[in-house]
Amino acid sequence: MAMPRNATGENGFCFMRTLDFSHPSPPPGGRPCGTPPSNGTASPADSCAEPLCSPAPRDGDTQFGEGVKYVSAEAEELACGWGGFTPGCLQLFNTSKGVLFFLCVASFLQGMTVNGFINTVITSIERRFDLRSYQSGLIASSYDIAACVCLTFVSYFGGNGHKPRWLGWGVLVMGLGSLLFALPHFTTGRYEARSAAEVGVCGGNQSLPCAQVASSLSGYRFVFMLGQFLHGMGATPLYTLGVTYLDENVKTNYSPVYIAVFYTAAILGPAAGYLVGGMFLNIYTEIGREVDIAPENTLWVGAWWIGFLGAGAASLLISIPILGYPQRLPGSQRYIVMRVSEAHQLKDGSHKKASDPDFGKTVKDLPRSVLLLLKNPTFIFLCLAGATEATLIAGMSTFGPKFLESQFSLSASEAATFFGYLVVPAGGGGTFLGGFLVNKFKLRCSGIIKLCLLCTVSSLLAIFIFFIHCPNMPMAGVTQMYEGSALPGGQLNLTAACNAQCGCLQETYSPVCGSDAVMYYSPCHAGCKKVSENLRNGKKVYHECSCIEKTLLPSPGDAEAGKCTSSCAKRPLLLFFMFVVILFTFLSSIPALTATLRCVSDRQRSFALGIQWIVVRTLGGIPGPIAFGSMIDKSCLLWQDQCGEQGSCYVYQNSAMSRYTLIAGLVYKVLGTTFFIVACLLYKPPPPESAPGSSDASESGNCDLQEHKPSLPAEEDM
Repeated sequence: MAMPRNATGENGFCFMRTLDFSHPSPPPGGRPCGTPPSNGTASPADSCAEPLCSPAPRDGDTQFGEGVKYVSAEAEELACGWGGFTPGCLQLFNTSKGVLFFLCVASFLQGMTVNGFINTVITSIERRFDLRSYQSGLIASSYDIAACVCLTFVSYFGGNGHKPRWLGWGVLVMGLGSLLFALPHFTTGRYEARSAAEVGVCGGNQSLPCAQVASSLSGYRFVFMLGQFLHGMGATPLYTLGVTYLDENVKTNYSPVYIAVFYTAAILGPAAGYLVGGMFLNIYTEIGREVDIAPENTLWVGAWWIGFLGAGAASLLISIPILGYPQRLPGSQRYIVMRVSEAHQLKDGSHKKASDPDFGKTVKDLPRSVLLLLKNPTFIFLCLAGATEATLIAGMSTFGPKFLESQFSLSASEAATFFGYLVVPAGGGGTFLGGFLVNKFKLRCSGIIKLCLLCTVSSLLAIFIFFIHCPNMPMAGVTQMYEGSALPGGQLNLTAACNAQCGCLQETYSPVCGSDAVMYYSPCHAGCKKVSENLRNGKKVYHECSCIEKTLLPSPGDAEAGKCTSSCAKRPLLLFFMFVVILFTFLSSIPALTATLRCVSDRQRSFALGIQWIVVRTLGGIPGPIAFGSMIDKSCLLWQDQCGEQGSCYVYQNSAMSRYTLIAGLVYKVLGTTFFIVACLLYKPPPPESAPGSSDASESGNCDLQEHKPSLPAEEDM
């Protein structure tokens, strides 16, 4: 699509070639917008007194004054539609609010899929496809690997191209990735969960030979990684080109609010993913098939794949309207005229190269563009600060539900729902509040960085809550001996005199909670001989368990299927400070993004966001889940045994998990605080100069335009 041009052939605004702001007010006598006065100059006061290039009230006429047009030959250049199909009803959505709505839906779907569904079902996928935590961490990191591969290309060429088309095709690719992620469910055989009833109680155990028990399903991790790779490719334009497309089509002062709404949708997406995904996990993965195990059973695998089918179809649909938007929204040029640069000033003045209208249009300018960003210390340290925050966000969003599941002895679906309740108000509220504060207090770039520093220090103090943890529920043979004495760390002893004659198998893990409030590896390991069903909750109840003694009578006790319920008194305190950590971490996200956009030249904003995302993902998003996965693996007490081969982890040591989380949190929060301090100290704003026309400030309605340049050359147009 051709860029808007004026009669002189300049690319950019509806002014003549010369832009002389020597006139403080328009000359007497009205004239149409875009018609230059007799001396060939235009005043900024006149340019902001009414919308630039307003069409004359004549049907079908796109002329503005004499010889000046808004677009280069075709009026439909700025119309919403697909090719020649631009119906009038679609033009109702051809506004900044319309674009914001569709981009919010796209970011909501991306967040719900990548940061919601995947993190919710990670435990179920590990169980279904025999994966370990570091392998599931690789699946999560594949998204960021794809983004790093594509970011330079997309942000550099997409930033100077047709942004909505890049965005639309990206969302479509993201939808294909979701459909691919669900594919393994349909290409594998049925999931056969051998319940305790099928295996039998004490003395009646049956087991399949190892040749039939073992499987090679772990190879499906490569399909999941490919699906995540497509997710990463598709979402790359969304958070680079999408942000700059919003920023250049609204007033400078409204930009943080628009971006905050956009990112709030991206945060609410994961929250919805946790809640909806948790509901799907209560449905058995083989829909329509009757099983006699409950969701609380660790062998249960929920319908993890449903969410990906729905999200994939929705992404394909939402890509259609995004593809129909024009390269630039009607009336957006007035905001570019009003924009005042806050770019970091380099000592050698090389930052002025980016103002060249031909800069960044060819590959040969790529090294120069990278060099300009590398010479900007404020930009570099904002990127490093973002990487430290991204490491914690990526790690905790991937394994946060698993942390709650272990600490509070919850099922996978309960933990996912719990985590969703934390993320909705803390993550979503913090993201929107960050953008609101920037707009409310009219913060300039240095003030924004100080706000980020305050948020990081606050979350650093709150992260000390991980000094405390909930104790593990006692488990016979794992955390304690059968007679109640302590078990040496790292040792398992599942056989005792009370179950020695039962012939129990370690391959069959089906925990039960005894009437003595102690968990047992399986009904067989508890020495149970009979089974019935609790009509009140539908759970299996086991009787005559020789390893369980009744508290009042010396006769064998009972056990109920599932984990024992945790009564940890520290739960409210732990949840509250986790809420605070999430709140302040996300509170700094929009201010940090706004500071990044303001500390670089206008023509480099898309590319700067791309480079920042590469740094954030390379140093944070990719190693975060892998590091957290390895850390969580180290705190494992009980591994799955598949005929001598180690599978996924069944039981974690809560104290070790909290300790590792505290160490990681402190290291990255201290680094983030340091980087924000350095970025603030090294930032050098443009020198303050008197405003050439005061109407810009009155139009914007706040003090964000306190600093002005003596002229607004056309080459600063994005």
